[in-house]
Amino acid sequence: QVQLVQSGGGSVRAGGSLRLSCAASGFTSTTYCLGWFPQAPGKEREGVAYIGRAGDSDVSSSYADSVKDRFTIPKDNSKNTLYLQMNSLKPEDTAMYYCAAAMGGSRICTLYSYNAWGQGTQVTVSS
Repeated sequence: QVQLVQSGGGSVRAGGSLRLSCAASGFTSTTYCLGWFPQAPGKEREGVAYIGRAGDSDVSSSYADSVKDRFTIPKDNSKNTLYLQMNSLKPEDTAMYYCAAAMGGSRICTLYSYNAWGQGTQVTVSS
């Protein structure tokens, strides 16, 4: 059973940076996608950053236009930990951020069904 445990987040002023962590365990496949999904109050949860892994290689990464060139999704495979490095934060980035995993695919991570979720961590950006 896949388990995802998140940490990090907090409050920052616009233009600042934060890093979120997502420690993963219990993977049932060596081919999978991981993603970060913010959910603002009253809005749907939408993915903004994804990474796909097959075997020992990271084979894909993608970003939503809203975070491109500001967010990156580094991964420490030795620790089975995914990160979301958020730079140049904007007030509209304020949301509860969830990491999630989809087993069995790695190439087009925006298309898969994510069925394992972290507990969420709050990011608040003030102007």
